[in-house]
Amino acid sequence: MRNLKSLFVSSRPLSWVNTAFPFAAAYFMSTRQIDVVLIVGTIYFLIPYNLAMYGINDVFDYESDLRNPRKGGVEGALLDPSVHRLTLRAAVILNVPFLVFLIAVGNPLSWVVLAISVFAVIAYSAPGLRFKERPFIDSLTSSTHFVSPAIYGFVLAAVVFTPALWALLAAFFLWGIASHAFGAVQDIVADRDGGISSIATVIGGRATVRLAFSAYLLGGILLLFTHFPGPFAAILVLPYAVTVMPFWNITDADAETANRGWRLFLAINFVVGFLVTMLLIWYGILTVGCVGGTATDSGSSIPLPIVEAGIGQSRDFVGCH
Repeated sequence: MRNLKSLFVSSRPLSWVNTAFPFAAAYFMSTRQIDVVLIVGTIYFLIPYNLAMYGINDVFDYESDLRNPRKGGVEGALLDPSVHRLTLRAAVILNVPFLVFLIAVGNPLSWVVLAISVFAVIAYSAPGLRFKERPFIDSLTSSTHFVSPAIYGFVLAAVVFTPALWALLAAFFLWGIASHAFGAVQDIVADRDGGISSIATVIGGRATVRLAFSAYLLGGILLLFTHFPGPFAAILVLPYAVTVMPFWNITDADAETANRGWRLFLAINFVVGFLVTMLLIWYGILTVGCVGGTATDSGSSIPLPIVEAGIGQSRDFVGCH
């Protein structure tokens, strides 16, 4: 029972939704159907994916985590060495069956996206790669962890990648970069003591906070180029920008104080996630009939051609409005 608890904590339950929701939203809003692919894919990105991502990290970051006061709670497990091998085995055993299924129901492009997603999970912490210790690449890789499930959902559903959809994904990617970078600030002292490099240890806490702030705002600007009601999502980046603002002039010596902002960030995620869901429901209502039939623009009587839904066939996620 203790081992199960360790695996549960290591998988970061608070973060499960951050990877499962992007996939589920992308796939469901593209197909408008609940099928076995949606269910299996959502479960995969909910638990096995996170156990692999965070479990591998907890195993190979054990020595540095001992020096980090944040570890040992909801912000990160401090895995006892006795469960390290179990954690790695559990990650493999839980991931493989889901990956086999997703490969079987996918297409060549979806295989590539899934491979990139899984590689990013492994490469972030695994010895010999350790992308988390490669400044700037660390933030890019971390963002890939969260954006790639959404891209995978779209590709699996065979959507047409329009400029508006690219703007949406780019905004999400910038959010991921900003969030990882800001999260790294609080660990500057612990990481330097442990000999770990990160974007924050290299450019300093002050520059990292300002980079995160700018990335959040740029992401918000990109959301203005999405289809209605997408631009309303631009407002949702403001709580994140406001959260990092108090640390605008933070010093590396006081970097641990950024943990206050990080805890607020975790709470904001749930509120923003709820509001994003409301926007998706709104979009869904406005585009009823956009899959497997025709729809009519609310501002005209011009019928909008829609391609029949089905894996392997093209459909325009944001073109029907």
